[in-house]
Amino acid sequence: MEQKSFKKHFILLSILLVVLFFMNISLGSVSIPFKDIFNTLFGGIASKESWQTIILQFRLPKAITAILVGSGLSVCGLLMQTLFRNPLAGPFVLGISSGASLGVALFILGSSLFGGFFLTNSVSNWSLPIAASLGSFLVLSAVIIAANKVRNTMSILIIGLMFGSLTAAIISVLAYFSEAAKIQQYLFWSFGSLGNLSWNELLVFSGIYLIGILGTTLIIKPLNSFLLGENYAKSLGINVKKNRNIILLITSILTGVITAFAGPIAFIGLAVPHIAKMLFFTSNHKILIPAVIILGSIIMLICDSIAQLPTSEFTLPINAITSLFGAPIVIWLLIRKKKIFV
Repeated sequence: MEQKSFKKHFILLSILLVVLFFMNISLGSVSIPFKDIFNTLFGGIASKESWQTIILQFRLPKAITAILVGSGLSVCGLLMQTLFRNPLAGPFVLGISSGASLGVALFILGSSLFGGFFLTNSVSNWSLPIAASLGSFLVLSAVIIAANKVRNTMSILIIGLMFGSLTAAIISVLAYFSEAAKIQQYLFWSFGSLGNLSWNELLVFSGIYLIGILGTTLIIKPLNSFLLGENYAKSLGINVKKNRNIILLITSILTGVITAFAGPIAFIGLAVPHIAKMLFFTSNHKILIPAVIILGSIIMLICDSIAQLPTSEFTLPINAITSLFGAPIVIWLLIRKKKIFV
């Protein structure tokens, strides 16, 4: 595909992203006209004061969160599929999300098993993100240590899956001994949510997200070399072990912070890289990285808009919507059995 075609795709997708961003803000239990959204976002005043509060305090942070989550998970999925050369690898294969889930489970469910030690689960809005971050950091440390002990990249994938199984088993034990109210609280967290962040939390989230994305742009050459295997990368003078650790670290940082602030969001990281590869028909990460960032943002905004159930006061779990979107794509990829760029 020529460079002009790439530019055309990026321009069209960027326009679509902007339209969906404003559409996402306009939808909800209260329908807000686009005119009032523009006025509010660009320094004006909405027709109703309540609309302005809804836009600035609830819907704008939620729309920004959707963009960060969708793009971040998509980048992680692309990194994992490239590193492991496996089209079905996703951002959660390292067990980082499971580690975050374990941290939250210990925080919420642990009070039933350990008594007063975990009874402070309502201290602040930061409690769950901190617990999730600590859990993901522990698993990240274990994965990095394991990565330095093994030479085969595929062994790291298996180790990550084992960490995921181990944390799932611990969570099951915690749930077995927990009260129904605690289990329900943990269950609601596991559904995922884009609308619970304050501006302060979103600022921290955005800062860590930017560090991960900037790190990704610095390893485009190693990523392209990994497409043909580690031996080929070595022949190009790439330090395989160093860059492998960088990829694992970036993926862990992005996956950990997204899970900490938004909960475990399924299938976006797995499905979006394939959509980007089929749309742009390239395996060049210089094109794919911005492509998955835009496509992931678009798809997450669409999923969130569907979850809103416009004109209804009910909101569906975002994790359910992303799974309904992602699962058919994965099934289609398996049935298609054609060569996929990895």
